[in-house]
Amino acid sequence: MNILVIIPARGGSRGIPRKNLRTLNDRPLIYYSINTALNSKFKPDVVVSSDDDEILMFARRFGAETFKRPKTLADDKTTLEPVIYNAFAEIAKRKKKNYEIVITIQPTSPMLSTSTLDKAIAKFIGKSDVDVLISVKEKRHLSWKIENNRFVPNYSERLNRQQLEPVFEETGSFVICRADNLVKSGKRITGKVDLYELSKKEAIDIDDYDDWALCEFYLKRKKILFVLTGNHQNGLGHIYRSIVLAYGILNHEIAFLVDNESKLGYDKLNGYYFTTYIQEHENILDDIRQINPDVVINDRLDTSEAYMKSLKSFVPKVINFEDNGSGTIYADLVINALYPEKKPLRNHYFGYEYFCARDEFINTKVKEVEDVNNVLVSFGGVDPNNLTRKVVESIYEFCKRNRISITVVEGLGYKEHKSLNDFPDVKIIRNVTNISEYFLESDIIFTSAGRTVYEIACIGTPSIVIPQNEREMTHLFADSSTGFIKLGLGKDLENQEILTTFAELTENKKLRKEMNKKMLSYDLRSGKKRTLSLMNQIIEDR
Repeated sequence: MNILVIIPARGGSRGIPRKNLRTLNDRPLIYYSINTALNSKFKPDVVVSSDDDEILMFARRFGAETFKRPKTLADDKTTLEPVIYNAFAEIAKRKKKNYEIVITIQPTSPMLSTSTLDKAIAKFIGKSDVDVLISVKEKRHLSWKIENNRFVPNYSERLNRQQLEPVFEETGSFVICRADNLVKSGKRITGKVDLYELSKKEAIDIDDYDDWALCEFYLKRKKILFVLTGNHQNGLGHIYRSIVLAYGILNHEIAFLVDNESKLGYDKLNGYYFTTYIQEHENILDDIRQINPDVVINDRLDTSEAYMKSLKSFVPKVINFEDNGSGTIYADLVINALYPEKKPLRNHYFGYEYFCARDEFINTKVKEVEDVNNVLVSFGGVDPNNLTRKVVESIYEFCKRNRISITVVEGLGYKEHKSLNDFPDVKIIRNVTNISEYFLESDIIFTSAGRTVYEIACIGTPSIVIPQNEREMTHLFADSSTGFIKLGLGKDLENQEILTTFAELTENKKLRKEMNKKMLSYDLRSGKKRTLSLMNQIIEDR
């Protein structure tokens, strides 16, 4: 079909002077509507109608044809109907074409995408009984009007927004009409009208500086993809950290991708209402290509050289966490709060200063050490070695004799619930969302050597650390210098050693106070701010 797109762009503008040529995200505003139309799969002729020679000059540079509008059709009172009809008639004559469809696209709608325009054109072509298709946005709000100089409700009863009858407001993004109707009536909107609803983003029509700022925000927005692992073997620490960081990135679009062995992590992420994918292709790089992010944040332990070289070939910026693999040298930024690095490398940051605490640990009181009445056992989201059972078994009778309550926090991936049935006096809490309160209420905590030690140190509760695996044995922070008692590898520990350590700590209030003081001497609550600052330098680098 012969399709003509007319972009009306008057030189004068009162709300934002010279609006159509003002720079929006490094491009004149007029560029966006031209680019959207020129990229349509329907290959329309694209013409800019303007009274302004400078606008026409830029339009030609951006690939559009131009039509010099008569001055009589360029004042503040002129409606679009004669402007569009005049341009259509002259262009059809000039190009000797019988156009079947005429589309008006306003240059003040820079967020309109080519894919949306093509869907609207396809819808219009597929509905032969429709004469006009108008872009709209839905509005559902309680409104008021003026009658006899009084404000009166524009509704019969007060309802929730979702219960109101929708009202559709024209956006100005596009009007698609049939050329023969335009010829007959001189008007675009005649006959049977259909509506095409746009997303809130694409419906923006720039009238003032607030609209301009919102478009600037969207155009500068990048797609950031967290690539994660989170399963029974590796735990959910990577998932939790990424959620914390995602909440701190407000100016960009966030999505998560987990590998095909991380259904547990996928289920956890789905509860946070982010866009979340699970690996579908044999090679996860193909999933990343399909999502097409501007920035990838890897939080899946060590990366290989092959993976990182391939990733960098199509993703501009890559940030890695806890990466000691051979691929780490290709990352734009590496942050490692847990593991020591063998040698300093450019753009590598490690140590407790970069631990990313959740808000519940930043905005909380600190522990005041008292007598031991409550002990908490918390071995993360998975606890693959069932250290929970081992600790409870070791201290259960001692706690009963000394009237010390035991609380166990089971994570989302903990599978050994039945193993605790032998201990009826133990209070069991599953998959809590406010664990900081339990840390604060406890007098001693048993935990593994992951990110939980940092969370505990934000509060200052004396703790006994039992690593789950050899990798956790290398974690930087959990030792006596920072206020923790760190025992050996969990699977190798004898119950008696656990009990002896616990009993001695219970009776030594002076030691517990020293542990508390050491923990609180570290500024862990600022780590997220430091980390996000480093990340934003990479993300915003254009």
